Amino acid sequence: VSDLRSSALPGSLDVSRSMFDLRSPPHRSMKRYDSVSSVPSSTSSRKDSQGSNRSLDTITLSGDERDFGRLNVKLCYISSVEQIWITVLHCKDLCWPSSCGENPRICVKGTLTLPKPVHFKSSAKEGSSDIEFMETFVFAIKLQSLQAVRLVFKIQTQTPRKKTIGECSLALQELSSQESSHWLDISPPSK
Repeated sequence: VSDLRSSALPGSLDVSRSMFDLRSPPHRSMKRYDSVSSVPSSTSSRKDSQGSNRSLDTITLSGDERDFGRLNVKLCYISSVEQIWITVLHCKDLCWPSSCGENPRICVKGTLTLPKPVHFKSSAKEGSSDIEFMETFVFAIKLQSLQAVRLVFKIQTQTPRKKTIGECSLALQELSSQESSHWLDISPPSK
């Protein structure tokens, strides 16, 4: 949640400030959108019990205002030997909190969410906005077991201390022997 009444409005240099001044009466020409579905919300949600319009002090930032980066992985299932091959390729446009320092050591921890979870972790690399991992992990697991689980990735700092800075996940319903490439949006870690 961000208070847009402050004088500095990052990233909005090309938009007039008056559009964001939420203390003034709402503009008739502006539509309010739900940040998740991009569907106009009902007018009634902007009125209080007396039916008067209220100014909105805060808004919820949708995913594009704060980008945590993306993780590129490749998946392949070789049915003849019942093995899943998971290749962690790289993180692109990666961001981390300033509390982690300028160049923390970063790794990717993966989990197959089976009843008995399977964990794996990449080697730690020096932090930058683009980090190449190029590491493959192979597990012998029956295809039926994998089709009901998710593959969860946590992006973690190793130094100065261990901390999860982002995460993403992928459902495994459509594994095949044809290698598939996936770009996963990294989101803030769940509490």
